[in-house]
Amino acid sequence: MQSKRTSALTRSLAGAFAVVAAMTSMAAQAADKLTYFTWSGYELPDFNKSFLAAHPDGVEASVFGDDDDAFTKVKAGFSPDIAHPCYDKVSRWQKAGLIQPIDTKRIKGWDTIFPVFRNLPDIQAGDGKVWMVPWDWGNTSILYRTDLIKNPEQSWNLLWNKEYAGRIATIDAVHDTPVVAALLAGVNPFDMTPAEMDKVADKLREQRPLLRSYTTDMTSVEQSLASGELVAAMTWNASATTLKKQGVQVEFMKPKEGMLTWACGIVLLKDAKHVDLAYDFINSRLEAESGKELIAQYGYGSASSAAFALVPKSDLDRLQLPSDPEVALKTTVFTGPMKQNEDLAKMFEKVKAGG
Repeated sequence: MQSKRTSALTRSLAGAFAVVAAMTSMAAQAADKLTYFTWSGYELPDFNKSFLAAHPDGVEASVFGDDDDAFTKVKAGFSPDIAHPCYDKVSRWQKAGLIQPIDTKRIKGWDTIFPVFRNLPDIQAGDGKVWMVPWDWGNTSILYRTDLIKNPEQSWNLLWNKEYAGRIATIDAVHDTPVVAALLAGVNPFDMTPAEMDKVADKLREQRPLLRSYTTDMTSVEQSLASGELVAAMTWNASATTLKKQGVQVEFMKPKEGMLTWACGIVLLKDAKHVDLAYDFINSRLEAESGKELIAQYGYGSASSAAFALVPKSDLDRLQLPSDPEVALKTTVFTGPMKQNEDLAKMFEKVKAGG
């Protein structure tokens, strides 16, 4: 009997140890996972294949609607390893003490990044370090149904056209809709006086009753454009790429006032727990194949010139994407830091609420 009791006890202890070992292993695996905070759609494994080959199941992504929302969540205590804001917000993250410099000596593809992005002033941290590694760039414009709107004026004014009231949508982000309102009001979007901000507010109030929605949910916008519920919406390149692949009759406008051009990238959080994994991830993202996937799937530009070398010119022409971002910047408005970002955000929220 004693022998049986001992055997049973041994088996019980062995089982308990096995459970503990499994839990410890799971905890260790979780601890080895890079946490990535990004825009919806940027978490695709196609964009970091070599990272996943070296670290299977090595990244856990959380998504945000826009980078103001991301900033608020991180400032409130959410603590990923890396995040994916756009250039105009990087200084804000840095001044809030949320990020740490990235050593460009550890970035294998640093020299392949287009100089226009590599040399952006607000990413420079000194001593060969940067606050953000540029990864993607693209445009914001009007995507409209060519069969439902015939030969419109090539202007942002389409999103203020009363003829299409209730069938228009715009992006719910400070660096998009208010910037366009400023352009139409004849105001510098990136540095405005209180009086100029009032002009922008008036322009936004003029638009508000015409809109079906303010949103960052591009999937719902694409569905509504495909169904005809919307005839025009402010979107990014990816929506144009998606709907054209589906055979929907749409065009991504080149407004006479200029498309918006933005650049985004990866920042390393100050309290990142997996710094080495972060560098591995960034290096994987800057590989030419990763950039090629970004171009092919979404019609966005890679920050790496090496990616464009893998994409046929005919594909770039179809996507309306120049292989040199400086060509795009000659006719577009680059979204840089906005000196009155917080005041503009408060004003925008007030206008959306009916104020």
